[in-house]
Amino acid sequence: MRQLEVNALVPAVLDIARAAGNRVLDIYGTSQVDVRSKEDLSPVTEADLASHDCLVRGLQGLGMGWPVVSEEDTASLPHRRADGCYWLLDPLDGTKEFIGRNGEFTVNIALIDNGSPMLGVVAAPALGLVYWGAPGVGAYRVSSAGTAAIRVAPPLEGGRRPLRVVASRSHMDEATQAFIGRLGPVELVQAGSSLKFCMVAEGAADLYPRFAPTCEWDTAAAQAVLEAAGGCVVAWDGAPLRYGKPEVLNASFIAAASAQIIGRH
Repeated sequence: MRQLEVNALVPAVLDIARAAGNRVLDIYGTSQVDVRSKEDLSPVTEADLASHDCLVRGLQGLGMGWPVVSEEDTASLPHRRADGCYWLLDPLDGTKEFIGRNGEFTVNIALIDNGSPMLGVVAAPALGLVYWGAPGVGAYRVSSAGTAAIRVAPPLEGGRRPLRVVASRSHMDEATQAFIGRLGPVELVQAGSSLKFCMVAEGAADLYPRFAPTCEWDTAAAQAVLEAAGGCVVAWDGAPLRYGKPEVLNASFIAAASAQIIGRH
């Protein structure tokens, strides 16, 4: 896929993400949210489904002809493949954060090309933020103050500050706690949804280890943002995190400001 083609899509995809975020906020502002359980016992709300509908309509309306794969549409999953292009969506990442009303939920859109995320948009509507990134283009943070380029933190040198580790607010399992405990002195920050990747991308954290299960739609958009900001995401065996695998679950992974940080730990 030509990068020029991806660049031309960015304004429209940002508008689609914002529109879906507004649909989520409409429901977030109501006094009571209907919560159900999916087959895997994860929660789903009317906001997940409203965002899904908005995203699918918007992306199909771009006329690119690429399939749209969404967490909320099991019939779309066969379009996940290791070659070719498709959109990969998490209409509401951080449903538990949405239900808990802490604002740390996101709308995630990724464009996958031959197993790699080529464009990622992560909208955090309750926080008034949108992150986006594409390889060769860079990563950006959009807020009421405007659009600013973001970059991972520079390499740690001489122990001038502790390693800043961001971990899940909802999935802080024993394996993650044990890993963090082996790092020595750290500054621990907890956040929900794909915002953890974005914190590394904008230099607010150095490392995000993940042992608890994730699916491809949980990581693709934010991986694109982090990699465009100069960071990296690898499985624990050092292999790149890839998309369109036979199994939708990701391996345990580590996201970091640099491969140097991963090598040290």
